[in-house]
Amino acid sequence: MAVKVLVVDDSGFFRRRVSEILSADPTIQVVGTATNGREAIDQALALKPDVITMDYEMPMMDGITAVRHIMQRCPTPVLMFSSLTHEGARVTLDALDAGAVDYLPKNFEDISRNPDKVKQLLCEKVHTLSRSNRRFGSYASPAPVAPPAPAAPAPASSLASPAPARAPLPARASAPAPTHSPTPKRKPYKLVAIGTSTGGPVALQRVLTQLPANFPAPIVLIQHMPAAFTKAFAERLDKLCRINVKEAEDGDVLRPGLALLAPGGKQMMVDGRGTVKILPGDERLNYKPCVDITFGSAAKSYGDKVLSVVLTGMGADGREGARLLKQGGSTVWAQDEASCVIYGMPMAIVKANLADAVYSLDEIGKHLVEACV
Repeated sequence: MAVKVLVVDDSGFFRRRVSEILSADPTIQVVGTATNGREAIDQALALKPDVITMDYEMPMMDGITAVRHIMQRCPTPVLMFSSLTHEGARVTLDALDAGAVDYLPKNFEDISRNPDKVKQLLCEKVHTLSRSNRRFGSYASPAPVAPPAPAAPAPASSLASPAPARAPLPARASAPAPTHSPTPKRKPYKLVAIGTSTGGPVALQRVLTQLPANFPAPIVLIQHMPAAFTKAFAERLDKLCRINVKEAEDGDVLRPGLALLAPGGKQMMVDGRGTVKILPGDERLNYKPCVDITFGSAAKSYGDKVLSVVLTGMGADGREGARLLKQGGSTVWAQDEASCVIYGMPMAIVKANLADAVYSLDEIGKHLVEACV
């Protein structure tokens, strides 16, 4: 059965072009279009699409507000289109916070110059999101919203402002089935390494906001994300968490209570002296940053003193790095299927028999505190 898609954008050109690209795939059906957030809500309720593509800056109602309403009334995987700027990153992170699952750059030049590449990427994203865990509507835990009412268009500048600091995200309305992994044993870990992809921004936020300011181990974070996004994401996490979070720079020193986020478009490695090395992204690698690269360097530098965690994400990045960690005696955790947006990366860990424990997303932060001494 074809994946049903609703395309939402106030640009007639972009709306038509996205619809044409998707309709060229015989396994995708564009069931409707909308020109603003209010229309998007109505169409989502009426058409019940499998996936929605959403612009963020539109008249009548912006995309982020529309996402919040849709998640409350008819949870549906949403793919946001975003500009590759620092402000665009902040807006996209707001949209992910509201319940969107993933994003793509909104670049008219790419559509003109690389139509085949754009088509392949867009269709792959749509198919992936159609298979995502539909419980993500409560996974993102957006605040309840009132039914939409007629309103003047929001100024564009209001959409680009960073989200205010707030308390940690509440637990999901419906918790996943409990896992059976035991409570972790305490150990003097020298490093906690966390890798993730699709669904990761919200997952990392949920995990890291549970950690105390005096968390005893250094942390490295590897999130598949463009270069323009990682600085804004690190800034957001730093505001929300009691630990410190920053985008990693070459020469940074690992220290307790500090999480270093791998910069987009590059690779992050750690050495035995506790120093971070940032290397150019290798075009031969699919992921920049790559979880396997960071995990592998941690295995070489810290032997059995690494606690690694693989969270929600598409693909299998992290599996080979986790294999090296296990060979050195380190510990590997995986997020459970029920709490993942995309059960790909954690599934690869579990199927390879590399997971020492499998925990739900809400358990991971608590168990990190219990495990590290």
